[in-house]
This record gives sequence, structure tokens and C-alpha cells, in this order.
Amino acid sequence: MQRAKLLPLIVACALFMENTDSTVIATSLPVIAQSLGEDPIALKLALTSYLVSLAVFIPISGWMADRYGARTIFRAALGVFMLGSMLCALSNSLGAFVGARFIQGMGGAMMVPVGRLVILRSVSKSELVGALAYLTVPALVGPVVGPPLGGFITTYFDWRWIFFINIPIGLIGIVLASLFFEDVREEDVAPLDIKGFILSAFGFASLMLGLATGGRHLVPEAVSYACVAAGVAALVAYWFHSRRVTHPVLNLALLKIPTYRIGVVGGSIFRTGIGAIPFLLPLMLQLGFGLDALQSGLITFVSAAGALLMKTLAKTILARFGFRRVLTVNAVVGAAFLAASGLFTPLTPHWLMLSVLLIGGCFRSLQFTGINALSYADISNKEMSGATSLSSVAQQLSLSMGVTIGAFALETAHSVHGGTTLGAGDFWPAFVLVGLISASSVFMMVRLAPDAGAEVSGHMLGGAPTSAPKATAQAISDQKPLE
Repeated sequence: MQRAKLLPLIVACALFMENTDSTVIATSLPVIAQSLGEDPIALKLALTSYLVSLAVFIPISGWMADRYGARTIFRAALGVFMLGSMLCALSNSLGAFVGARFIQGMGGAMMVPVGRLVILRSVSKSELVGALAYLTVPALVGPVVGPPLGGFITTYFDWRWIFFINIPIGLIGIVLASLFFEDVREEDVAPLDIKGFILSAFGFASLMLGLATGGRHLVPEAVSYACVAAGVAALVAYWFHSRRVTHPVLNLALLKIPTYRIGVVGGSIFRTGIGAIPFLLPLMLQLGFGLDALQSGLITFVSAAGALLMKTLAKTILARFGFRRVLTVNAVVGAAFLAASGLFTPLTPHWLMLSVLLIGGCFRSLQFTGINALSYADISNKEMSGATSLSSVAQQLSLSMGVTIGAFALETAHSVHGGTTLGAGDFWPAFVLVGLISASSVFMMVRLAPDAGAEVSGHMLGGAPTSAPKATAQAISDQKPLE
């Protein structure tokens, strides 16, 4: 097999494993909570701990590969992810499960960025587009396959097998990487911003731990408040630190670029609302409507199918209407479909649920495609690595925040309504709240100039085409996981 095809397929195995694992666990949360003897809302920690771990370790993945060799780090990342998977499967308490998910996130943070780096440095430029196309397939397929697969395993076997199936895939990846990856590394590597890494890692982890445990899950409430305060203090300290060093681990100065700032900040606001979906929707379908995990998975997967469908249309839409118009209007439409999920009842026909989720998935995918492309419209090649790291961190944190806010709204509604278990009527306030949060991103999008990112979108202004695109929106977006 040609090297340009083999290397991406090896990395694709890791990407498929990571994406499928994330979507599988969302479907199985109610059953896992029952098995561990925990309130299902407490399982928000399992989702947020993984996302925070990604946010903490993604920024140093490139430096690790440059310093110690891409093959070495890629194999180590697979090993760490497998270790986390085994610990998840063997967990018998919430604390152990959350810790295991954090370890999984450490591996996941290194696998895909480092694997992509191997491809970029090992494949000729003439073969690069084709190589990256192979890499995007699992990113598109994983979220579609994950919910039904998780539902099937949970319903007919045991939820622990969700994590055990990662082991053979990981072992195959390690063997293939040992045989075919070159241990590419840089000769002159800038020193790691250790102080910045410690401040940012502690800040992100403490802040999100404090917010996610606010409902008296896992730690006392006083500890939650202390974590939030410590996290905020550490992040403020990092902001001052980053202005004084030459190579900060997260380059906040990039936010001075208008298109990047609006793409990252506005995109994070929109993602915060969307991030609650993997947590709220399976809980509503299973605990509120009485469906089993397989039935739930066969409904929730359709959102990813809608996102996959939109991938074929996004480029044309952005070229026709431009970033400003698309991102402004679509922010409201996508948020409306998110909130509409809160109108579902146990009597809602499944075909209607599927229709709303499918169309909503299309609009959300269009928004994410536009946001991802806009963010890099004015970023130079020299700044691309730093911009990718900062954007990835913001993405994971906003998704984690979405889970936290969705859980808080659900918990509040449940306490108001009373009762010992979650009911169908507890979910609509949470969906409305996260929908409003996503819709509020419109206040960032309207700040875009009419011709913002025109070189990337190919949008014609005043009837005349812009200069030749330096990269299409679709090409940039396709290098990122499906959203």
C-alpha cells in the first residue's frame, strides 16, 4: 500500500477509536450511573473530566512530538488511552471512573495531533490532500456509528465492553506505528513554557472541577468554590505570564486578529450550548421517556448523520452568502433546533424526533464548518500551530462548560419539580437555557465585516469575485473532527 494511504489509515484507527468512544459513552451514561450506584447527573463529571484533560494536554502535544519523536509520542499516547480504557472498564465508583476518563483524555490529546503531524511531515505536498482525506473518514463516521454501537453493547452485553474493545484497536495501532512511522523530530526545539503549562493546566482543571462538582457530587460544596477561585486566579496569572514570554504555551495575542477572535470566542459560546446535547439527550430519552440504550442510540445518531450530510453543502453555502450572513442567521436557527429538543415528550412520534435532530445536525454542522474556517482565515503559516492549539483548547473547554451548565439547569428543574427520579418535565428548561446560550453567539457574529474571510469562503462581493482562495472552508474544516 502506498505510504500516502497507509500512514493516514493508521492515524485514522486512533481517531476512530477516540471519536467512537466519546459518543458511545454518552449513550450509556444512565446505565453506567445505575451500575455505579450514582445519580445520573453526577456522571457529568465523566464527560467534563475527559474534555478538560484534552484541553490541558493538547497544547503541548506538538512540542512533545518535536522533542521526543512523533512515533514515540504516538505509541505512548495509544498506550495511555488503552490504560485509561481498562481503568474505566474496571471502575466501581464515580471517583475511579472520572479519574480513568481523565487518563483517557491525556492519551486522546496526544494521539490525533501527533498523528496528523506525522502525516504532514512524511507525505509529499502533492499527496497531502489525498492523505488528509483518508484521515477525515473516521472523524465523520465515528459519531454516526457510536450511539447505536454504545446502545447495542449496553443493552445486550455490559457497558464495560465499551472500553475493552479499545484494547485490540490500540494494540494494532502500536504495532503498525512501530513498523511504518518514522520517528520524525525537530533539531532546534524552543524550550517548553513549563510555568505557563502548569498555570494553564491547573487553572483549567480547577475551574472546571469546581463548576462541575457544584451540585455536591464527589466533593463538598466548599471545595467546589475553592476550586473555582483557585482556577480563576491561576488563569489570570497565566494571562500576565503569557505577555512576558517569547513562546507561551497558549498564545493569547492571536486573539487580537478580528476573524480569529470572533471565530474562537463566538464559536465557544455557540459550542457551549451544543456541548450539552450528548449529556441531556440520552438522559431524556432513557430516564424521561423510558427508552432503552439501543433505542436511544438509534435516535441520537441522526444528528451526526445530519452533520455528515451538511459537509457536502457547506462550501457552496459559504461561497454563496459569505461568513457574516451565514454565521449570524445560522446561529439563531441552529440554536432554535437545539431548544426544540426540549419540546419532545414521551408521546412525540419518533419520526418527528428524528426529523428535528437530523435538520438540527445539518445547521450545527454548517455553523461549525464556518467557525472553523473563519478562525484561520487571517492566520499565517507561522502562527498556525499556536492558533490551532488555542482554538482546540477553547473548543474542549466550551463543550465541557456546556455539559456543566446543562447538568446545573437539569438539577435545578428537578429540585423545583420535586420527586425522587428525573422525569420528562425536568428537561425542557435545560434545553431552552442551552439554546439561548448558543443563540447569544449572534452578538459576536454580527461584528464581522461583510467581506470577512472572503479569501477562504470564495464569497463574491458586489458581484465581483474576491481574490483566489488561499484555502477553502471545507478543506480547513475537514481536518477537524465532525461537529
